[in-house]
Amino acid sequence: MLEYAEPVARLIDELKRLPGIGHKSAQRIAFYILQTDADKVENLVNAIKEVKEKIIFCSLCNNTTDIDPCRYCTSPTRDRRIICVVEEPHNLVTVEKTREYHGLYHVLHGSLSPIRGIGPDELKIKNLLERMRSAEVEEIILATNPTTEGEATANYLSRLLKPLGVKVTRIAMGLPVGSDLDYADEVTMHKAMTNRHEM
Repeated sequence: MLEYAEPVARLIDELKRLPGIGHKSAQRIAFYILQTDADKVENLVNAIKEVKEKIIFCSLCNNTTDIDPCRYCTSPTRDRRIICVVEEPHNLVTVEKTREYHGLYHVLHGSLSPIRGIGPDELKIKNLLERMRSAEVEEIILATNPTTEGEATANYLSRLLKPLGVKVTRIAMGLPVGSDLDYADEVTMHKAMTNRHEM
């Protein structure tokens, strides 16, 4: 059986912890790093350190940012009457790609999943409710993933928010059920946002 030197084996083990990286991918990345110039590897290491040191969560919407509040929350051009709720910060990018949505965002950092032990208390819902105190908010768009967990989260939030007198809509199912927003192209995401419906 082939054995790697300890530093290489450790690097492969660490890379395998990343989402979507199996043993073979981790091996390929490890050997790519081994063959890359030291300067480029140092740049990668510094980029990872900088992200961990400088990126925080916006105190208003929970998006990843290097300033607080984030650029979306402080932008004078955003429509403050609408808040689009997404599961993860990278989902926000998918919505922005449509260039059709100009409201604010709220990032939950997950979805309800009793199997994984994720209940309402584990999600960033509390500051969304605090934002509802603003008379400006007229509509909440629930743009959670079209998965079982995403649907459960949307239904929970709808029941929680409707009594507050705000219009609650769900993005239309232009997105295939069981997939992530990450894999939606601009046209599909645009149709899903345009055809959203009230819950």
